[in-house]
Parts: sequence; C-alpha cells; structure tokens
Amino acid sequence: MARPANGTTVRSLLDREGRTYAEEAGIRLKDTPQPLYQVLVLAHLLSARIRAGTAVAAARALFDAGLRDARHMRDATWQRRVDALGEGGYRRYDERTSTQLGEAAGLVLDTYGGDLRRMRDIAGGDVDALRGLLREVPGIGPAGADIFLREVQGVWPDLAPYLDRKTLDGARRLGLPAEPEELARLVGKEELPALAAALVRAALDEQVVDEVVGDVRETDDETQGGSG
Repeated sequence: MARPANGTTVRSLLDREGRTYAEEAGIRLKDTPQPLYQVLVLAHLLSARIRAGTAVAAARALFDAGLRDARHMRDATWQRRVDALGEGGYRRYDERTSTQLGEAAGLVLDTYGGDLRRMRDIAGGDVDALRGLLREVPGIGPAGADIFLREVQGVWPDLAPYLDRKTLDGARRLGLPAEPEELARLVGKEELPALAAALVRAALDEQVVDEVVGDVRETDDETQGGSG
C-alpha cells in the first residue's frame, strides 16, 4: 500500500516538473506520423551526452527549419541539418548527428513508409520487440528507445506504464515506490508521460529532489499545525 506522503510528493513533483520533453520541444503529440517522428528525433538528441535543454532547443531548431517529418529530414542537405543543430546550440556532436538523422529518416521512410505506427504494429504489442526495432534506427540506442517509449505512452496506451530504470532512479531519490505498477497508481493514466519525464529530471538534478522534498515537509508542517 502506498504511503500517504506519496501522493503529496507526486503532486509537488508534477506541479514543478510535470511537462513532457515533447511539450518542451513544441511537439503537439498525437498518434499521427509527423509528431511521432518528431519524438523520435527528440529522443535521438536527448540520448547524447549533452544537456537536456540543449537537446530540446536543437529539436525546436530542426523543426523550425522545416525538418518536421522523415521526408524533409532525409531530403535536407547534410549542411542544412548541421546548421539547424548549431542554431539550437547542439554543436559538440552536430556533424555525426546530422549524418545519423539523415540515415534514420531514410530507414523510417524505407521500412515504415514514414509512419512509426507501422513499427508498433510489427511489434504486435510486445514492448521488448518494439524497443528492439527502435534500436535499429541509426542514432537510437537503449537510452533513446526508452526516451521515445516514455514519451509516447500517452498515445500508445498499450505501452503504459512505461517507467524504465531512469524513472525508477528518480522515484527512489524521492522516496517513492520503485515499482512501475505501484507508481502508476499514484496518477491518472493521462499523467504517466509527464510523471515519467518529471522522475527523469529528479534522477538527473538534485535540486529537483530538494525542492520537492521541501514542498512535502512544508505541507506536513502545515497539516500538523492545523491539527494542533
């Protein structure tokens, strides 16, 4: 059974950090080809050893440059992709990433007709199979596959709850249950993608943990004071 404080902790976490990375990148996520592809690009960028904010800015820059779907990404010149990545501050890996983005877009078009829902259908509801197909995409490793699946579980509900090792690390740091089903019971199903992203931020940033713990202590103090 969840501790009473778990609900308070999750509410504080979502109040502070309850937005998906897709939302940060300006992606209006729906179960349609273009936004799903954009989440794949974002997952690619976020999985590099670079600040999440930089990856999000680079994704926005790519989309602002018109590279919003696999066809436009594939057909863009290598230099155009490099320039867009640089515009977003993604300079450390820009040349290699430009090449990988072009190759990845080609695979998505050639294998899935530009529609990642076909990848999901081929996996037939098997999450491990889907993760394996994602890892065949150039630039998408284990971390990138996890990021993509965390973000799309809201529109691909058969994946939910997709709370991987990184999210569970964040849960442990906050004193929350480190078990996906138990964590998922603390929120509505529609909140799972935001919860996953927020837990990742808690895993990566001690300040997030400190702020949430401070909120919970303040709430506890007010509750105890009010009952005295």
